[in-house]
Amino acid sequence: MTTKTSHLSGAEIQEAIGRAITSRLQEGADALPHDISERLKVARMQALAKRKLVAETANNPVVLGSAGQASLQMGSGLRNLWTQLGSWLPLLALITGMLVISVMQDDSRARELADVDAELLTDSLPPAAYTDPGFAQFLRNNQEK
Repeated sequence: MTTKTSHLSGAEIQEAIGRAITSRLQEGADALPHDISERLKVARMQALAKRKLVAETANNPVVLGSAGQASLQMGSGLRNLWTQLGSWLPLLALITGMLVISVMQDDSRARELADVDAELLTDSLPPAAYTDPGFAQFLRNNQEK
């Protein structure tokens, strides 16, 4: 038998094994009582319906894995659109948050500068006094006392 199967391809060997299993199952099915064969027929129809349902949902995203690697395959249609939108939504939220933080920091810095300017302008000394070298010497002398 090994010389006969050595020139057969893998698909041919699988087909021969499938035929042998089918014939053995058919022999056993013929010997079953009528009520059991009817229950098996109903179970077969349910299995085919589930298989059809799986085939219809084949366009959904699927994660395939082999040899320690995984890949996500996307389907097509409206569900694909929602999936892509859902994957881009966190990035959009991150960018929006960063922009809001940047604007808030700019406003805070502008308010701080405005407060300093207001204090300088409402102070009893004129703004030019702060740049005068004599004023720096005056401050140093007053700190020593």
